Amino acid sequence: MLTFHVAKIRFFLYLCKTMYNYNNYAKNLTEQFGCRLQKLTIDAGFSCPNRDGTVGEGGCTFCSNDAFNPSYCTSQKSVSQQLKEGKIFHQFRYKRTTKYLAYFQAYSNTYAPLETLKTLYAEALSDSDVVGLVIGTRCDCLDDEKLNYIAELSKEYYVVLEIGVQSCYNDTLKLINRGHTYENAEFWIIKAANLGIKIGIHLVFGLPDDTIEKMLAQVHKINELPIYSIKFHQLQIIKNTKMEQQFLEKDPNFKPLFFELDEYLNFVVDFVEHLNPNIIIERIAGEVPPRFQVRPAWKGIRNDQIMLQFEKRLAERNTFQGRFFLR
Repeated sequence: MLTFHVAKIRFFLYLCKTMYNYNNYAKNLTEQFGCRLQKLTIDAGFSCPNRDGTVGEGGCTFCSNDAFNPSYCTSQKSVSQQLKEGKIFHQFRYKRTTKYLAYFQAYSNTYAPLETLKTLYAEALSDSDVVGLVIGTRCDCLDDEKLNYIAELSKEYYVVLEIGVQSCYNDTLKLINRGHTYENAEFWIIKAANLGIKIGIHLVFGLPDDTIEKMLAQVHKINELPIYSIKFHQLQIIKNTKMEQQFLEKDPNFKPLFFELDEYLNFVVDFVEHLNPNIIIERIAGEVPPRFQVRPAWKGIRNDQIMLQFEKRLAERNTFQGRFFLR
């Protein structure tokens, strides 16, 4: 009981400072840099060990990078050209943005020799408007040499290493052909964090074999990880994926959970109530253009609108991130 009250007091002080009911990503960056930052997505031509036969073939059953890449983003262009076009792409919507993060997103962005990584990352950081990197990757594309290099970059720039965890359950990871276990991800997350690297993770809700109880129980494992930030995704069935085939053929082993937005918001609030308040929440849902979806959901509501509804739901329930968090 005492620990619960300490957690409440700690987070009340945090709320007084931020005016949010959760640890807000944009607010953190604004406080750190004194301005709004925008991510510029980059496709640097990386592959994935789960596609080229190194650990598997075909990739994760839900994966289609084309569904997540903006129109300017293609590996046929240089990193510098993608950054330039990315600024123009976002200029209309985010007029006051002057500083950016280079987001190496497509596939596994540490899956190359170290010298290749150094060249690509240096090209991004040579842009005077770029203040840091976000590097999306998998735990099986890391090694000590690469982590040591990223740790050195982190001393000079804002760097987040994003690792796709997706699920804390190995049976679920096997069903989606992830190609690694939760323990693999946990090992490299801890190793990287011990070097001083900011770690972001991805978690998908509604995967095959998920239940509300199983998904909610994952929060205790997440709280044990030394992570900086988290992104939540709702499962979306994307065209031209193995998951589309399973869905259309009504595979008996494929029983994903689909949420109405209202149900999803309530679940995420339940999850966040137990989440360590020190973990920054970057987003609570993924966004894929309807043309890529087998079953478009939520009537095309954009991520920023969903985030506002999430904040409203927290207020309506008079609750906050970490309300039931116990250390």
